[in-house]
Amino acid sequence: MKKNVFTSLLLVALLAGCASGVKLDDVPVEDKSATSSGVSTQAIGTEQNTAQTGVASVVVDKSSTGMGPAGVAHVVFFDYDSFVVRAEARPVLESHARFLQANKQRKANLEGHTDERGGREYNLALGQKRAEAVRQALSLLGVADSQLEAVSYGKEKPAATGSSEEDLAKNRRVEIRY
Repeated sequence: MKKNVFTSLLLVALLAGCASGVKLDDVPVEDKSATSSGVSTQAIGTEQNTAQTGVASVVVDKSSTGMGPAGVAHVVFFDYDSFVVRAEARPVLESHARFLQANKQRKANLEGHTDERGGREYNLALGQKRAEAVRQALSLLGVADSQLEAVSYGKEKPAATGSSEEDLAKNRRVEIRY
């Protein structure tokens, strides 16, 4: 029990010390105001359709189709030349941890990526360290190690192809794939 409390406090301190002023405007954000009691936005306003056509709409929960937690980002971003998990990644990691704990048969691939700066070997090592940092954070949140696999693609699979700081920042990431 003391070990879990200590590791949780350590993770909180680590994440709190890693705050960054980098803007992540392109990261998908869950809009909880658009849904009510687990009903997707596709179902909003269907009472009107049901009254007109007599046919009720079917709401599909994407989390049951193998895509991971619905409405949650699948990317964790990193600062330049760093494999320290940022504090703003905590809600994303907590959501994925809850999903994996509730679905013990599911496995997640943690794919580490870097921007184009640096040599191939260096970037493969940095991508692996980023993937391992996300793996450790998920483990500290209670996910079994057997559910996680960390791999590195280095700079080989960029999310953005430009050389601007904005493009480079999009490439410094770990993608969580199910």
